[in-house]
Amino acid sequence: MAEIHRSGCAINLTLEALGDRWSLIVIRDIMFLNRRHFRELLTNSLEGIASNILANRLSHLVEIGLLSKVEDPSHRQKAIYSLTEPAIQLVPLFVAMGSWGMRHTAVERAYAVRSRLLEEGGPSMWTGLMDELRSLHLGHPMKGPSVIAQLTEGFERAMAEEEKASKGRGRSSARRK
Repeated sequence: MAEIHRSGCAINLTLEALGDRWSLIVIRDIMFLNRRHFRELLTNSLEGIASNILANRLSHLVEIGLLSKVEDPSHRQKAIYSLTEPAIQLVPLFVAMGSWGMRHTAVERAYAVRSRLLEEGGPSMWTGLMDELRSLHLGHPMKGPSVIAQLTEGFERAMAEEEKASKGRGRSSARRK
């Protein structure tokens, strides 16, 4: 049975594949946070995805070829989700969305760090990230330094600065009382 699409427009077809509320969030968490198991995706979701929605999104993303799923050899009841090449090629889309979000939304400073670093790093950094994702998810040899480590270090530094600043604000408000 052939799939019915609203139109054959490339943007429409992309939105039909990814345009629901959760698909890109699930891919983001696998791509940038290396959350590869259902339980990790569920319990560590910043946005609080429900288990039935997560199960549905994972099945959909596997079905349309953006994720692959294999049994976890360490535990029979677990599965490991991996990005496929088409999902890895979404990196520039994530960079564009992050850049847009930094300019036009009230993004929290610490959560903008990855987007800012990727925007500043430009296409060569995106290529490095895509190569690293191919290594992690598709078993390709690693090429060059870890972009994921750079992004993680930047995020952790920003979170530590936020925590330090909030403690400083707490002390100064306590002194005022």
